[in-house]
Amino acid sequence: MSFFRLLMKKKELIPLVLFMTAAASGASSFAVYSLRKSDVITDRKNNPEPWETVDPTVPQKLITINQQWKPIEELQKIRKATK
Repeated sequence: MSFFRLLMKKKELIPLVLFMTAAASGASSFAVYSLRKSDVITDRKNNPEPWETVDPTVPQKLITINQQWKPIEELQKIRKATK
């Protein structure tokens, strides 16, 4: 109860406490959301070798398998015009 008594004595701390509570809850909810996304694998018991289930047609976060490079036409026109 001393925390609430302190807030009642010093009312200027109430907005600070509210903003800090909102920031902490937002940060923790984003951390939980990031761990629940399908890109992050945190279950090592049910899927010990997750690299065997990777679909090569779906781009991954750090590497893209079988990436096709195609030149952008607008950039090619600009390069030709500036030469």
